[in-house]
Amino acid sequence: MGKYKELAQDIIKNVGGKENINGLTHCITRLRFKLKDENIANDDVLKSMADVVTVMKSGGQYQVVIGNHVGDVYADVCEIIGLDDESTSSESKKTGSLLDRGIDIISGIFQPVLGIMAACGMLKGFNALFVAMGLYSATTGGYMIINAAGDALFTFLPLFLGYTAAKKFGLKPMLGLALGAAMCYPGIQGSSISAGTEVLYTLFQGTMFASPVYIDFFGLPVISIDYTGTVIPIIFVIYFAAKCEKLFNKFVPDLVKFFFVPMLTMLVALPVALIVIGPIATFGSTLVSQTVFSIREFSPLLAGAIVGFSWQILVIFGMHWGFIPVYINNVMTMGYDNVMMPFFACTFATSAVVLAIFFKTKDKKIKEMALPNFISGIFGVTEPAIYGILLPLKKPFIISCIAGGIGGAFNLRKFITGGMGIFELPAMIEPNGGMGNLIVALSGIAISMVVAFVLTMVLYKEENIEQEKIKINKEEAKTNKLTKEIIASPIKGKIVNLSEIEDAAFASGVLGEGIAIVPTDGKVVAPVNGEVTILFPSLHAIGILSESGVEVLIHIGLNTVQLGGKGFKAHVKQGDKITKGQTLLTFDMEEIKEAGYSVVTPVVVTNSAEFLEIAQTESKEIELEKNLLTVVF
Repeated sequence: MGKYKELAQDIIKNVGGKENINGLTHCITRLRFKLKDENIANDDVLKSMADVVTVMKSGGQYQVVIGNHVGDVYADVCEIIGLDDESTSSESKKTGSLLDRGIDIISGIFQPVLGIMAACGMLKGFNALFVAMGLYSATTGGYMIINAAGDALFTFLPLFLGYTAAKKFGLKPMLGLALGAAMCYPGIQGSSISAGTEVLYTLFQGTMFASPVYIDFFGLPVISIDYTGTVIPIIFVIYFAAKCEKLFNKFVPDLVKFFFVPMLTMLVALPVALIVIGPIATFGSTLVSQTVFSIREFSPLLAGAIVGFSWQILVIFGMHWGFIPVYINNVMTMGYDNVMMPFFACTFATSAVVLAIFFKTKDKKIKEMALPNFISGIFGVTEPAIYGILLPLKKPFIISCIAGGIGGAFNLRKFITGGMGIFELPAMIEPNGGMGNLIVALSGIAISMVVAFVLTMVLYKEENIEQEKIKINKEEAKTNKLTKEIIASPIKGKIVNLSEIEDAAFASGVLGEGIAIVPTDGKVVAPVNGEVTILFPSLHAIGILSESGVEVLIHIGLNTVQLGGKGFKAHVKQGDKITKGQTLLTFDMEEIKEAGYSVVTPVVVTNSAEFLEIAQTESKEIELEKNLLTVVF
């Protein structure tokens, strides 16, 4: 629960309770409720709350104006009433360190797929287990279908992440899905391109980044890479695409935006993904694996500890793929691999941390995720545990890395490729049948799991985390206070929507947001404390700058400039300091009407674009100096 729990509870109570809420969304400043019965909501109580600007009813919505922290209040309201937030997006700014924001982004992208990811990992594990038990063979149709069910998500992971990342970064979700599908398109995968195709040339030849080029994009080299199953490239691609979409939306005409903006976004984002983003991620993987290889020549124990410690971090950034070619080459040439295999203990360390959290946590959601993630991890699929539990909680993630590093220090070797989790153990039996290497592996697993479990039980303190969140929330609250200014009514009369008056400039809002009044009295008073910045020679309009910087224009009648000042009298001059309620102008309504002009008077905030919200009164009639507009900073 966030820092606005109490406010959220009060709002829910005064809109009629959870049972009166049919739906809820939010914009930049307002909670927009769809209520079963608006009549049972306590308007006056809500308006009197310190953190509520006002309440409005419009378009079948009951709108509670909050301010720039509406996203946080919305999240707390959703959590209390049990509303799924998936369908509503917001671009509210995130606070915290760069690391915190990075964790929030990764966790947010993976959160929607964690359940199905854990389920798929368990399917893969049980399928391998049943084959090992002899219940059926890996050549049967049953095995192939179950394997497809378990493997499909991991193979086409960029599709799923393209969709969830699009929602996180504000890109249209279907466009994110299309980009993810394009990244998995068979025709552009490195293995497909290189099969039977001659090399055009090699980039960075003679270095660790040597990359054969088989195709180009209008002269620009496309390095052959397999993107199926990858994580980081698609996330960066979607982030880039979101920026592209926002840019194209600015200048593409509305008439063709529906199809031109997605087309241009795809046309720019995909080539950048294949030419720039994907290769950079690959080079990062290569650099990491070669660095570890160099350290291993100096100290195998140190290299193993580094791999075990950093493996989960490498998985998050997709850099673990750089070890795969080294791993396969070592098994084929030396008969075993001991460069990548130190990661093996980290898998079980992660599972042990999750198991400890299962026993210790009081959070129902975490407990529900922990057991499936433990089983999935034992079978070698740790992503659900990493993204769903360890990374958001931070300290357990660090513990899993430390325990993985301890297990990685054992000189783990694998003689046959294939297998995941516990099913890799048979591949650690030495070719001559010796069990020494397997015993070392089991010892490494046992030690890393014990260390991980014990450290988590001792160091993971859920209540301390909650206290820290409260402390952080209090600090953030100091910088999140709402500022508002009330614009009092300068005229007595009947309220009319600005869009309904017969003046295109005012009705369109181009001159600013506001409201119109049909006067019942020919007196104009100051709506705020401030200064008269402009007084037209015809006296039909007056501009005021409030002490807090709000620019208010009061325009008496429509086209009344043509009267040349007839029927108007000024009581102030341009440059005067004025106080709220002070008489500014008087006018003869009958003389103006007899001249053929409307007396409808727009009152607008001309610099409304500088503010978060301009909330209007809901009254149909207004007295002098009563609240007309509320300007939210």
